Amino acid sequence: MTDPSSRYANVDTTTLVTGDGVERRYLLRRFLPDGKKQPLLTEVTVTQGDRLDLLAFRTIGDPVQFWRLADANNAMKPEDLTSEAGAVIRVAVPQPDPQK
Repeated sequence: MTDPSSRYANVDTTTLVTGDGVERRYLLRRFLPDGKKQPLLTEVTVTQGDRLDLLAFRTIGDPVQFWRLADANNAMKPEDLTSEAGAVIRVAVPQPDPQK
């Protein structure tokens, strides 16, 4: 149902049957891991013009994995992480999803 590199790749699915008998498949809720408990790979300082996808590419080699940086910093709004030059962002060692 999801791309293997998605933050939802390891989230289970379930089915809802509506009153008229239509089955709708959906993803269960994904709970955010505690970023401070994830092992630290490195920390990066945001510079003017940085984007989370660029930082993910530079640090873990895959821009699509930007969500890992958001998780490591307990960010509900990922764009906030790069909104201010000089901010320090944690980059955690990529971990398997704890929900599996």
